[in-house]
Amino acid sequence: MAREPRVLGIVLAGGEGKRLWPLTADRAKPAVPFGGNYRLVDFVLSNFVNAGYLRICVLTQYKSHSLDRHISQTWRMSAILDNYITPVPAQQRLGPRWYTGSADAILQSANLIYDDKPDYIIVFGADHVYRMDPRQMVAQHIESGAGATVAGIRVPRSEASSFGVIDSDADGRVLGFLEKPAEPPGLPDSPEETFASMGNYCFTTEALLEALREDAADQQSVHDMGANIMPLMVGKDAAYVYDFADNDVPGAEDRDRGYWRDVGTIDAYYDAHMDLVAVHPIFNLYNQQWPIHTQQPMLPPAKFVEGGIAQESMVGAGAIISGATVRHSVIAPNVRIGAGAYVEGSVLMDGVQIGRGAVVRKAILDKDVVVPEGAHIGLEPDLDRQRYHVSEGGVAVLGKTQQALP
Repeated sequence: MAREPRVLGIVLAGGEGKRLWPLTADRAKPAVPFGGNYRLVDFVLSNFVNAGYLRICVLTQYKSHSLDRHISQTWRMSAILDNYITPVPAQQRLGPRWYTGSADAILQSANLIYDDKPDYIIVFGADHVYRMDPRQMVAQHIESGAGATVAGIRVPRSEASSFGVIDSDADGRVLGFLEKPAEPPGLPDSPEETFASMGNYCFTTEALLEALREDAADQQSVHDMGANIMPLMVGKDAAYVYDFADNDVPGAEDRDRGYWRDVGTIDAYYDAHMDLVAVHPIFNLYNQQWPIHTQQPMLPPAKFVEGGIAQESMVGAGAIISGATVRHSVIAPNVRIGAGAYVEGSVLMDGVQIGRGAVVRKAILDKDVVVPEGAHIGLEPDLDRQRYHVSEGGVAVLGKTQQALP
């Protein structure tokens, strides 16, 4: 009987996430809450675990305490079966320096690879919202005999200038990587589409180690997986693209098949939440065949009293909506919304308190934010910009424990 290939998962979770400030003021980007119950890192880890890849190293660096704690408390595997999901902080194994890029993070953590002795390594980012069965990408990688395979998502050429773009031939061989090109190349089978890189890779182990060593010797390199390692693999004619459109996730429906969002900005993060609360959600959190796993809080069910209502919304456990109206919003656990308050098109994280008669529209309120009685957010954009952080798309954001002004 043929031996199953040994696959090691590496999750790159050291990102600072400056464009998500103030949500990243006190935590790493992959630790940012999403969808009421989850953290961003839960999506990639759920994809790995659902696929049966149960040996995973999560490389952390920036303000990692919240992320490390979440992984350690939530993602516990069976040691008896040689399974593990472990956070790995920067250890300065190659000298007194921190990670200088995603490739350098893996190089400095190469002991993890030598210890596990995998045949193949999947390297995924930790800050995207999507479902993907990585087994199918690994299978294509093995069949092709490639040294590296990168996942690409089809986007219209007219929009591709905002992405890192993969140029490939009709056989899927990667010809080049282009960073936000003015004239993105069309696909051989669809000239008006191009492949945007999802930042998800599969490598044959020795090919990755060789590329990491070669990159480390290049003084001009920024030691990035996409900008440096993949071009090295392309130069060796050893890189292929995996078409994300071919990925078939159990339980997926037509409306959310192929869904992938880079929530790297406040507006993208907000829009992804609004995707969740549509009557027919573009991204379906309720797919029980491919669940998104996380640690559920030990709280009673949500409660609606004194005529409190929530329409086209998600409401977490322990939340109490008392004589208030909530529309088209994501309400995390333990939120309290007082009588006469009105919340619309907003994301309220754990422990937020909305006072009586307050109004919150098109806003993101981080953990334990307090909006006092009668206060309003989202009614006067100019006043909001004087008081709070407001995104280019007009989303008002209050950071953790911030108190709204009357």
